[in-house]
Amino acid sequence: MDSGFYRTLVSLQDLISYETAAFWRARRVKCLHLPITTNSISSPMGLGSDSLPVKIELFGVSTYLADSMQFMLEYGCRLSPDGTYYVMPSFRGENPDRTHLSQFFHSEAEIPGGLDDVIALADGYARHLAEAVLDQLGPQIDAAVGGTEHIEAFLDRPTARLTFDEAVAELGADKRYFAFEDGWRTITRTGELELISRLGPGVWLTHFDHLSVPFYQAADASGGKALNADLLLGPGEVIGCGERHVTADQTRAALHRHGVPAEDYDWYVRMKAEFPMLTSGFGMGVERLLMWLLRQDDIRDLQLLERANGQLTTP
Repeated sequence: MDSGFYRTLVSLQDLISYETAAFWRARRVKCLHLPITTNSISSPMGLGSDSLPVKIELFGVSTYLADSMQFMLEYGCRLSPDGTYYVMPSFRGENPDRTHLSQFFHSEAEIPGGLDDVIALADGYARHLAEAVLDQLGPQIDAAVGGTEHIEAFLDRPTARLTFDEAVAELGADKRYFAFEDGWRTITRTGELELISRLGPGVWLTHFDHLSVPFYQAADASGGKALNADLLLGPGEVIGCGERHVTADQTRAALHRHGVPAEDYDWYVRMKAEFPMLTSGFGMGVERLLMWLLRQDDIRDLQLLERANGQLTTP
């Protein structure tokens, strides 16, 4: 309670909440109030999922704590034609480590349009927050971490952009940088940091192998590449975004290809059948952004009240 660092953290949390609302209000994108429980987890067991859902029993009914409410934002786009957003908690089943929390805050949005539209919007959102931090909290950040040059450097140049294949060509097929699975690849945290070092401070990495991302990400014309992108900044991935399937048939095919039971997403498929719509969305881990802003290398230090799976914590 006597820590200047954590007083600055509170100021940043407040600024992000306020400026997020201001950013979206200026674009007529509406905030949704959503429950934290769901039966349609966005990272189901199957290809392309890198997180574990948190299953609970609530009054005798099995359900999940939300890992993301992206599907609800897609639903919301059918009701709000300029798009929808929220900032709310997300829950993951893994143990926390230097870049992952069991409970974290998610700033997510979904808009009409394709991949390029959402990349431009997400980049603008990150820059809006960075500018607001410099303008309103610059001296506090300077006092807390010894400078604001990292924020200024991000704002002073366009964000680099390259495809996953171009990243492999840039770094080489090195197991330090990429994990090679049966027919698809993922980038490691070391690979993300190397790209930031070479091309940053901000890098958009696009068009991952389709089987390396969750089923809901649309594919390009070849079917082999996802219409997705990650913003790499500071500790690595800070924002993930992608274009969604438009039709029910595309969604069913992706569920089958990723080995996810279609019956678990029947309502989602029916929504695509009854109201097909091209949308794209992104999710930003708020604490990941705070890691970059405060030059921290352990996300567990960015919690006001610590929470870890399987542990009781007071308060």
